[in-house]
Amino acid sequence: MDVTIRVKRFDPEVADPQSYWQEFTVSIEDNGTVLDALIKIREDNDGAFSLRCSCRSSICGSCAVRINGHAGLACKTQAATAIKDGVITVEPMGNMPVIKDLVVNFDSFWDKIMEVEPYLKPEGPEPEAEYIASNESMLHLSDVTSCIMCGSCVSDCTVLEVDPSFLGPAALAKAYRFTADPRDGNEKGVSKDRLEELTKPSGMWDCTRCMECVQACPKGVAPMDRIMALRDQAMEAGFTNTNGARHTEAFSDSVGHSGWLDELRLVPKSVGMTNVTALLGYAPIAIQALTHGKMPPIIHKKLPDAKNVKKIFDKVEKPMERD
Repeated sequence: MDVTIRVKRFDPEVADPQSYWQEFTVSIEDNGTVLDALIKIREDNDGAFSLRCSCRSSICGSCAVRINGHAGLACKTQAATAIKDGVITVEPMGNMPVIKDLVVNFDSFWDKIMEVEPYLKPEGPEPEAEYIASNESMLHLSDVTSCIMCGSCVSDCTVLEVDPSFLGPAALAKAYRFTADPRDGNEKGVSKDRLEELTKPSGMWDCTRCMECVQACPKGVAPMDRIMALRDQAMEAGFTNTNGARHTEAFSDSVGHSGWLDELRLVPKSVGMTNVTALLGYAPIAIQALTHGKMPPIIHKKLPDAKNVKKIFDKVEKPMERD
């Protein structure tokens, strides 16, 4: 099978280095992968072409790249299914500096992983033999421990595109792996010290729930779901005096009460009704909304069927009664 690969390349050793696109047509097996095609380019067309790969079995995560605009493992992606308009577009992962061609610098990725202290920090005296965790508690963590640190989620994170200080989906998912481990932290298995750090700016509340990390992850870790679980843990642990926690409560209260969102009061309730400085910061946005006819109604009325929405909230919030 002949496959045309359009690759985004970068050579740092030339004068005034700039990224550029180059097409290669290579012949691979009908069941070949995108990685097979990339290796073929390096072996038969251009020996200076740079990429990372190792296991070729979706285990090491080295071959993560962007394929047709979305991050994934080149060794896991069948070339035949990736062809769009006769071409497979391959480029280096996003949100990380490009070193050469498809090779990116992972320093910021690992710095953020280390920032969440990715190791157990048990409390109390050491046991005589080993720390014991129930089978049920570890089954709950089986998906998140499947992370191979490929960086696909970080590559496609829309928050990191505008705020490089954000911890990112990989680091936050790794943090959840430890906050949800019964051997870590206090006797309930949730370390308040960890959660307190993660509630700070650039932490768990900065995720915009765009779902890109969930779609990009090749191992089903679902980083965004782990971030949502971290938020639940933080609020249950008493960390409710943050913009994110207040936003969540205001959103829930508004929809649960009236059946739809009271947008006008969401911002002041999120930043704090007495936080004058923060409220004044939103004044230009409010003026722009007003002049463009986008200002939400001052009087927020209930929807006719709001009681049905309230029933859903009650069912979720109240424990189910056993027969």
